[in-house]
Amino acid sequence: MVDVEQVLNLLEVNERIPEPENPQPSNVTKGEIEFKNVSFTYDQKLAKEDQITIIDNISFTIPAGKSVGIVGQTGSGKSTIMRLLYRFYDISSGQILIDGQDISQMGLSDLRSNIAIVPQDCVLFNDSVAYNIAYGAIRDKEIQDIIDDKDKIDSLIERIIPAAKRASIHKFVMEKQRGYHELVGERGLKLSGGEKQRVAIARALLK
Repeated sequence: MVDVEQVLNLLEVNERIPEPENPQPSNVTKGEIEFKNVSFTYDQKLAKEDQITIIDNISFTIPAGKSVGIVGQTGSGKSTIMRLLYRFYDISSGQILIDGQDISQMGLSDLRSNIAIVPQDCVLFNDSVAYNIAYGAIRDKEIQDIIDDKDKIDSLIERIIPAAKRASIHKFVMEKQRGYHELVGERGLKLSGGEKQRVAIARALLK
């Protein structure tokens, strides 16, 4: 009964992140990211004294085109920063800006279409290298029209090769017997960890 009560309470939680009433179209051209006095707790509905602050008044700027490493012990909020950038959660206070534009004023799909994440453990489909890379642009109308059409696989490969080259995976793929038609196996088991990540990087670049 205790478990059932917890499930029922969970089902009553409104998990949706609210869309702004008048979403501003994103104008991301460079990609500068700024966290301005950002604080966050996962327990925003609890009383103030019961909340555990994960991020407390943090400010930093990541210039466009630069790489930044975030280092900290387990539970210090590294992954949370990425979740906030995607607006999987809303911040308690402060602002998150991309090219000076507050992400809370953008439509969710518009915001997320400008961001791509390559996790350490990349999820790949038991399909060809070409399909796994092309999935990054699945919302592109031209990709949608050809991704499942076996007769247009050559056109699909042409579209993804520039991203594959930028991710330094093209040469490796071309050394395979079937090239971009090579199957990667369940969850990419036929590829090494680094090769899987390069496929995921190509996917992100294509997006």
